[in-house]
Amino acid sequence: MNSLLVRIIARLALLPLVIGLLVLWPAGTFDFWQIYAYFGFILVPMVGGVIYFYAKDPAVLERRMKTDEKEETQKMVMVFLGLSVVAIYMIPGFDRRFGWSEIPVWLVLIADVFVVVGYLMMLYIMKVNSFAARTIEVEQGQQVIDTSPYALVRHPMYTAAMLIYLTTPIALGSWWAYLAVAVVPICLVARILNEEQVLRQDLDGYAEYTQRTRWRLVPGIW
Repeated sequence: MNSLLVRIIARLALLPLVIGLLVLWPAGTFDFWQIYAYFGFILVPMVGGVIYFYAKDPAVLERRMKTDEKEETQKMVMVFLGLSVVAIYMIPGFDRRFGWSEIPVWLVLIADVFVVVGYLMMLYIMKVNSFAARTIEVEQGQQVIDTSPYALVRHPMYTAAMLIYLTTPIALGSWWAYLAVAVVPICLVARILNEEQVLRQDLDGYAEYTQRTRWRLVPGIW
C-alpha cells in the first residue's frame, strides 16, 4: 500500500477512538443511540468518497490530508475553529449524561439527513475542484473554478461545512451544543477574508471572479 492509502486507513481507524473520547466519555455511557446513528450515516459517504477519489483523483485526497497552514492568520483561526468543533461533539456527551435537552427522534433523524447532505455537497465540490485543499495555498497549475456551486458562492466547501455544523447538535440530541456552534461562523468569516487576500494575490483571475460571483458563503446574505 502507498503512503496515502495508509494515512487514509489510519484516520478511519481512529474514528472509534475519537467517538469514545469526544462523545461517549463525557456521556459516561455507551447507551447513546444518536452518536451511533450520526457516525453510521456519515460513514457511508465518507468511505464511498475515499474509494471514488482514490481511484479517480487521488491528488484531491492528498490535498485534503494536509493540515499545516502557512498563513499565521489561518493558524490562529484553525485553533479556535478546532476548539469549537471539539466542543460541538463533547457538549452533547455531557448533555446526555445530565439530561439537559429533549429532542424528538424524528428531528434527530432529519438532522442526520442534513448532515449527510452536507458531506455529499463536499464530495461534489471536491469532484468539481480538484484543488479544494484543506489548507490555504495556491499551487502551480491551479485555475479559478467558476462553474456549478462556484457560480453561486465563492466558498461552497465552507457552505457545506456550515450545514454540517448547524445540524450536528440536533443530530446528537443537544440544544446546548449551539453555544459552540456560535463560534464557527466567526471563524469561517475570518478564514474566508484572509483566504481571499491570498487568492487575489496569488491566483490569476480570482479578482475578476469575485466580480462575477458576488456572494462568499450564503447567497443573498454574505
